[in-house]
Amino acid sequence: MSDSLPELWLRGLAFNPAAPSGVLIRLLEQAAGEAGPLMCEGRDLPDDVVDAVLRHPDRRIRRALACNRHVDPALLAPLATDPSGIVRGWLAGGPRPRFLLRWVRPLPEDILVTLLTARDGGEDGLVTEDEIVAELSSSRQIPRSFARSMAGHEHPGIRVRAAWGWQSLTPAQREALLDDPDPAVREAAGKSSWELDPEAVEARLPSIGSLSKSHVLGTCALSPAVVEQCFANGTVYPLTWNRHTPADAVARLARHPEARVREMVAARPDLGPDLVTALKDDPDQGVRMRARLRPFPRTWAEYWAIERVVGHGPDCTCPIAEPADEPSSDWFAACATSEEPVLRRVAASRPGLPAELVERLSRDDDEEVRIRLACHQPLAPPELLQDVFVSRPAHRPHLLTLRAFPRTGWAHLIDHPDPEVRALAAADPALPDPPVEDSDASVRRAAAANPSLAPEALEALLTDPRTAEGAASNPSLPVPRMHTLLDRCLNGTTAQTTSLHGDTAT
Repeated sequence: MSDSLPELWLRGLAFNPAAPSGVLIRLLEQAAGEAGPLMCEGRDLPDDVVDAVLRHPDRRIRRALACNRHVDPALLAPLATDPSGIVRGWLAGGPRPRFLLRWVRPLPEDILVTLLTARDGGEDGLVTEDEIVAELSSSRQIPRSFARSMAGHEHPGIRVRAAWGWQSLTPAQREALLDDPDPAVREAAGKSSWELDPEAVEARLPSIGSLSKSHVLGTCALSPAVVEQCFANGTVYPLTWNRHTPADAVARLARHPEARVREMVAARPDLGPDLVTALKDDPDQGVRMRARLRPFPRTWAEYWAIERVVGHGPDCTCPIAEPADEPSSDWFAACATSEEPVLRRVAASRPGLPAELVERLSRDDDEEVRIRLACHQPLAPPELLQDVFVSRPAHRPHLLTLRAFPRTGWAHLIDHPDPEVRALAAADPALPDPPVEDSDASVRRAAAANPSLAPEALEALLTDPRTAEGAASNPSLPVPRMHTLLDRCLNGTTAQTTSLHGDTAT
């Protein structure tokens, strides 16, 4: 069933970039229906509108704001103690669509501490505090800077959680947690310390489920007996990236009959020169390529920086996450000027490259270098972002979230066969005649929202269901006209659409 004109107007007004606070606050009324929650989640909002949402009695409105990725997250702090556990849980879960967003903005420390140390799950009793923390833990909203500081936090509950990430701690932090004045912290530290005790790992391994066993074999300290067992039953693959794998086992892995095993070993930073020489002559191309990267993986941080790039391909849409450990800026600069495309891709994936290196990589002959640069670098040139958007549809959802993504310079693509490209061209203010009659609905909507249209031209578009939503979101729409539309939608007015010249400010 088609949406009514009032529904289309409300949705359009909710996303009109020129709509003042008075208009946006009216959209929080119950009569506005889904336009209110859509607005609260899907756009940036003035501070006074955020304040109105935080005080709103409807949980759905506050819940929508909890998922907003456009407003300053510091403004969301009151939601961490919202009476509703559902609202707290949505804040902990982060912006949506959760598993499609490549980058998620971190939450401020005060919000993290409040959520992590809560003693209840809200007054409505619909979720528990542990369920809220579970949402937060998998949301990618906890920055590494906070994770690194947890072991020394004043709140013992935070120190307990720090102990759960035992291998990410420094030796001094581990010792401090084992000797913590709080018994709960000491207990958590004692329960986690087995990960770096080979005999304890060996004793625990039989009770570990199959889904977790690979993680243990790839991260924990292993006894000689466990290593031999892996070779005997063919489960050596996780050993290839385990920094605790003994040198003699690494040498055996370098001669393993499976190419994928030798390939992972070839880039280990602890590989001896004899093994490097042998692997450079390996019959498998992938093995030779990784061995050829020497001496760049000199540390495990450098090793993992390379592993996050190798073999992913130009359409990789993996999450863009802050690494646990990061190589130096000088190392990335050396990668940027390397003859190896893989290393230049590694450099392009690191946000914060100097402008001169960004400019150099934007002209790289390797397409994957340019794609990674566009997706990761705030300084990537607009023409590169446009080129990747047009040529690689897989990256479009992410590119559209970038602040640097160009909204002008698309007019020449107005006849492009792809409607997603055509829609951006239709929205370009430089376009003299926006195609409001285009065969595609998204293009018509973008054309009707083009600010180059005069207010008089919007009147006919507002009465046409094919263009009404776009016209209502057009920043050229006068504010008095916005209020008139709201009067009709929210008050149930049955009069015909008032002409532009009959509007008065309210």
